[in-house]
Amino acid sequence: MTKIYQFCRFALLGAAAAMIAGCSIIDGGEQLQAAPSTAIDAADASPDYLIGPLDQLEIFVWRAPELSTNVTVRPDGRISTPLVEDMVASGKTPSQLAGDLEVSLKRFVKTPEVTVIVSNFSSTFDQQVRVLGEAQQPIALPYQTGMTVLDVMVAVGGLTEFAAGNKAVLIRGKGEERNSYRLRLDDLLRKGNIAANVPMLPGDVVLIPESVF
Repeated sequence: MTKIYQFCRFALLGAAAAMIAGCSIIDGGEQLQAAPSTAIDAADASPDYLIGPLDQLEIFVWRAPELSTNVTVRPDGRISTPLVEDMVASGKTPSQLAGDLEVSLKRFVKTPEVTVIVSNFSSTFDQQVRVLGEAQQPIALPYQTGMTVLDVMVAVGGLTEFAAGNKAVLIRGKGEERNSYRLRLDDLLRKGNIAANVPMLPGDVVLIPESVF
C-alpha cells in the first residue's frame, strides 16, 4: 500500500511539474498576479462555459410556464423540451442555447424569451477542479456553483507539512487563453486571512509545490 501511495504521489508531482513547465512558471521567474478575488472577475478571466453531456439545465420561458422545464443533456449532447425535440445543446453557451430555443419556439409563441441556467455541472475534466502536489489528498473535485479555494482545500484535507502554500499556482483556461495566478494558501489556511479566499471556476487546476529547505 505504501509503495502504491508513493507511486501515485510521484505521478501527481510529475504531472504538476509538467504543467508548471508548460506554463513557464518557475521560482524566481515572472511574478504572477493574484487570482481574481470576485466571481465577476474570475468569470472575466475564463472563457465562457460550454454546456456538456449530462449537465442539468433549467430552461425558463417567460410568460409560458408550461414550456419551462428541467432537463439533463443526453450523452449524445442533445435535449428535448416541450415543442422542441432533439436540439443540440453540447458545445453551446447557455445564452447561445437560449437563443436557439427562442428561434425554434417562434413557430408557436409570439416573441419568446428564454433563459437557460446550468443547475448542475457534469463531471468531465472541463467541469472539475483538480488539485496537484502538496495537498493531503490530491484529487479532482466536481465543480459546484459558488465554490471557492477554501472549499477545495477543505475537500482535500488541507496542506501537507511540506507545502509551500503561498507559492501555490492557479491554472485557468485552455491553450492560448490559459492564465496563471498566485494563490496564498498559507495566509488563508494558517493565518485565517479570508482575503486570500478566491472563487473557483470549472476546469481550474491548483498546483501546490513543496517547500525548499
